[in-house]
Amino acid sequence: MFVKFISAVITRSLFILVSLIGVWRVTSVKNNNNYWLLTILYLPLVAEMIVTLKGRKGSDYKWFSPAILLFLLSIIPSIWILELHHQHNKSADDKCRRLDSSESLKSIINNWRNSTNGSETFTDSVKMLSSVCANDWILALHQILLILLIVGKWLLPIGVGVTRDQLSQLLLVFVGTAADILEFTSETLSDVKESSPNLVYIILAVWTWTMLQFPLHLSVLTPDEADSEGPQGDSFLSRHRTDIWQIVETLFIQDGPFLVVRLTVMLHFGVVHQMLLFFAIKNFLVVILNVYRLIVICQDFKWSM
Repeated sequence: MFVKFISAVITRSLFILVSLIGVWRVTSVKNNNNYWLLTILYLPLVAEMIVTLKGRKGSDYKWFSPAILLFLLSIIPSIWILELHHQHNKSADDKCRRLDSSESLKSIINNWRNSTNGSETFTDSVKMLSSVCANDWILALHQILLILLIVGKWLLPIGVGVTRDQLSQLLLVFVGTAADILEFTSETLSDVKESSPNLVYIILAVWTWTMLQFPLHLSVLTPDEADSEGPQGDSFLSRHRTDIWQIVETLFIQDGPFLVVRLTVMLHFGVVHQMLLFFAIKNFLVVILNVYRLIVICQDFKWSM
């Protein structure tokens, strides 16, 4: 019981800390303290923690994680603001410190060590962090967000009815999903030209849509559970509930939208290069294979009747 309590509190505290870093970065680049009002978005997460600790003794739900959803709602607005600000101020990257090599990192650390002394250490640390390029800052937030979603789900107390094996499978799904999402945002946003700002909104909207996969845990439902839980054991949905959800997730939440965006980038905005073409083909193959899988599942069910 005590371990569950500590895990639930620590996980949500990490969520709030990362969100707070995002808000601090927004107020820094915007030079406007009014953006601290974004911290109001933490209140639902705190309320959820109190309710969960009292009512469920810290345990998460089986099919859905309110903590992860509220964490996303608290940090996604900050990332939107940072991304849009960066797209309109790309010229400022020439005057910042990059994190694209070990030499750059060593230079930043050495400058920080040389400038820090006594009580000014914290102030100098803040200045050092503020001098990092906006693109590197945003990429780091994306990376930390995705890693924390995986680690956070691992640390959160297991929901009632979820086995450790199911949790491990879910975490593996999270890792693959996170890698695809990070590759999509980092690669596609780098292709945006100054003459096509609307593309940024499209990419961020699709990114936000795909992030909604993480609070949903329908993939932990095994075929055996589907057979026993369905109102009619022999119905198509009760027998293949997990497979259908995985296909729907791929077609309408991840690879399908990714393919549409990449085709839009190539055909409408005229941006074509080797990596973009490769990932578009990859998304196309995944979509086609899932459609084929759906057809096979339907045919097998029909023949089994």
